[in-house]
Amino acid sequence: MIRLARAQAVTPRVAIGWREWVALPALGIAALRAKVDTGARSSALHVDAHWTFVEGGAPWVGFRVTTGLHDGEAVESRAPVHDTRPVTDSGGHRTQRVFIATTLELGGVQREIEVNLAARHGMRFPMLLGRTAMARAFVVHPGRSFVLGGREG
Repeated sequence: MIRLARAQAVTPRVAIGWREWVALPALGIAALRAKVDTGARSSALHVDAHWTFVEGGAPWVGFRVTTGLHDGEAVESRAPVHDTRPVTDSGGHRTQRVFIATTLELGGVQREIEVNLAARHGMRFPMLLGRTAMARAFVVHPGRSFVLGGREG
């Protein structure tokens, strides 16, 4: 007797470009330009400054992010420390970074992702969206930008 596998519901993936506008609502960030990078495992958020503290016996991190929306507009936020681990950047430099867990909003999709806090001074995008944040939810069109619209690039 041959048994047929039950069909599992397949959620269609949202098409995105190599750069998109994202939101991190739990951090108070309504819009932020992100570079979509399938070569990067983790996502990184540029912070102007960050500091750690203890709240309720658990480690937390406070940080300031310049969103670039309005002449140097900065958002100050805080989150529990999810992890601290080494990250190797594209230049091969290994540094210890703080990771937080937060909600990403992109193309009508909301999902929990891990983000490391990094000094990305001189980079064109304050956020790098890595492949673990995109897994099974997005398909990237590398030749297109701002596929989902939003603010002008």
